Amino acid sequence: MKAWYEALFENYGRKYDAENFTRGTSGECDFIEKELGSDRSKRILDIGCGTGRHTLELTARGYAVIGVDLSESQLERARDKARERGLSVEFRREDARNLPFEAEFDAAIMLCEGAFPLMETDEMNFEILRGAARALKPGGILIFTTLNGLFPLVHSVEVFCSSNSEPGNAVYRNNTFDLMTFRDHNVTEVVDDLGNTKTLECDERYYVPSEITWLLKTAGFTDIGIFGAHLGAFSRDHRLTTEDFEMLVTARKAP
Repeated sequence: MKAWYEALFENYGRKYDAENFTRGTSGECDFIEKELGSDRSKRILDIGCGTGRHTLELTARGYAVIGVDLSESQLERARDKARERGLSVEFRREDARNLPFEAEFDAAIMLCEGAFPLMETDEMNFEILRGAARALKPGGILIFTTLNGLFPLVHSVEVFCSSNSEPGNAVYRNNTFDLMTFRDHNVTEVVDDLGNTKTLECDERYYVPSEITWLLKTAGFTDIGIFGAHLGAFSRDHRLTTEDFEMLVTARKAP
């Protein structure tokens, strides 16, 4: 039986690109460029690239980017978009828990919960961070977003998701946040690109800053920064608070 995150993304590329949370690509890439000093010699790995929105935008700006994802369906959509834009991009089907790269990239990105933190266990999520560390050259930068565990302590995840949704978007219901595991269990309903309705039982891990810091240090990262993730407007100036649904994280692989 396929994991919920595998079933979700089958035949869901066009509908995924219409979700409201995919609209901040340009501003998010502005932040990535700033972190890289606009040095277009940098090689970037996009882990959990989905339909390739960040991969394609950064490629169009002159960076060498490889996009990897577990979903062949999402990758097909990414390749179609690359052809439409006249861009030559390498998209590869890889499992983020077992990345094959060794010290090949100057930067790695995992945005909009690309792979991390969707896995069934904390150990699997940690393997994704370790794989990112292996893929980076010494001193390479990791930039990712993840679910902010401070948010559901004072807010309803279900209310937040419904208030930030639009007609045709995925619907989230029956959210139950477990304080012992910091996992949100919910029922997600989407209509895929073929018009089929999917109803899936999902399970996502939320993290608090101290956990992320410890995990990254254990994986071999230094210079860890954690900020509030604002859609399309990533910035080191945004202090993380309980109002932020996601956190933005930066770190460097130890030299």
